[in-house]
Amino acid sequence: MTAKIKLNAASGGGSFSLQAPSSSSNNRVITLPDIADGTLVTSQSTLDSTKLSPAITAGITEMDNWRIYSSATLSGVSFLTSNWERNDTTFQKIGTGLTESSGVFSFPSTGKYYIVFFMSWNSSTTGNFSGGYIRVTTDGSNYTRRADGFGDIQGSGGHTAVALHLMLDIENISTHKIKFEVEAQNSCQLRADSGRNVTGFISMKLGDT
Repeated sequence: MTAKIKLNAASGGGSFSLQAPSSSSNNRVITLPDIADGTLVTSQSTLDSTKLSPAITAGITEMDNWRIYSSATLSGVSFLTSNWERNDTTFQKIGTGLTESSGVFSFPSTGKYYIVFFMSWNSSTTGNFSGGYIRVTTDGSNYTRRADGFGDIQGSGGHTAVALHLMLDIENISTHKIKFEVEAQNSCQLRADSGRNVTGFISMKLGDT
């Protein structure tokens, strides 16, 4: 004989049944949480982050890709203040995206961001190192080098590529900003293109601050 508890609705004819397992070896315990009244989630229920604790986030909510579109021959230290564009070739930003003014980039929201700054160089001279820096401000005016990397061009006509990686905790979008600095030992071309990523950066928000 199978044990069953059946509760009939006060009106409308509906009912709820709770039936024990058919085998004595299949004991089951359902513990009700000590919380306020709630709704049982079923296969026909709508489940979203508001019903979960802690809530499940929506994944990557901000991703952006900017690049330099015009090559330049540089020597010494220079800031990349012009010729920036958002990647518009088979790419769509996620979220609001960063904003740019004279090479200074502002973030759309607070959070933890992963930044990758990539450069491509070539040179007509020998013994030429080249690379760059990611500079960060937290007060809106004073910038500090937070990442750097360099490559070495051994011969005339040679190339090098450099990538810098940085994690940033953007706590205030009014004062936390970034800009990019490059350095070449001798006269060296910073390569760029308007149709593909040659020199530029990628930004991804990985979580909240």
